[in-house]
Amino acid sequence: MNDWAPIAKEYDPLKAGSIDGTDEEPHDRAIWRAMLARYVPNKGVTGDPHLTLFVARLNLQTTEEKLKEVFSRYGDIRKIRLVRDLVTGFSKGYAFIEYKEERALLKAHRDANRLVIDQHEIFVDFELERTLKGWIPRRLGGGFGGKKESGQLRFGGRDRPFRKPINLPNMKNDFYGEGSAEKRNWSREGTRDWRTRDRDHDRSRDKRWPERERSWTWGESERDPKEERSRGRERKDRDR
Repeated sequence: MNDWAPIAKEYDPLKAGSIDGTDEEPHDRAIWRAMLARYVPNKGVTGDPHLTLFVARLNLQTTEEKLKEVFSRYGDIRKIRLVRDLVTGFSKGYAFIEYKEERALLKAHRDANRLVIDQHEIFVDFELERTLKGWIPRRLGGGFGGKKESGQLRFGGRDRPFRKPINLPNMKNDFYGEGSAEKRNWSREGTRDWRTRDRDHDRSRDKRWPERERSWTWGESERDPKEERSRGRERKDRDR
């Protein structure tokens, strides 16, 4: 709990896949893929990563000129790189904007997030590929954020910060069998004894049931001889 923070200081695919950063086992295949990946940032990318913004969720029709028009209001821009498909040349919906001064970078980071450009609400964050240790991109199962529909949600970034973990009391942990091994064994043995008692009770009840049936049959068929003689006289008197 002492080293917990809503924003990840170092990228860990396992923690990024957890809503509070405390998971110990991967819950989807993409996390396994990210954990096994050996990603090296693209050395062909130039510019100062500490002065670069990541801009995502752009309208596919948004151009570099439009981005320059919007983001230049926060300060002088050194370079804009709108990521495009190598084959078609169409925009992939995200870009990188490098400023000349840190003051402009921080202002754009603060004010431009969730700004609407060409009918799309954009997302703005610092560049993480070259600044966050251990970074794994989305295509390899890493990244931050995500859509609920895809089920591949990632936490620890600006879009979806970690939630603060909840500390459960020890008594509750022991009650659900999360305590020491000795207590868990005692709980399992107690469960077996309880089930054994139930089985023994059912068996004894099954044994008693035929005895009751026999006793009822015997009581109906066997009668007192005196009662039989008196009933016989009554039948004779009726016949007369």
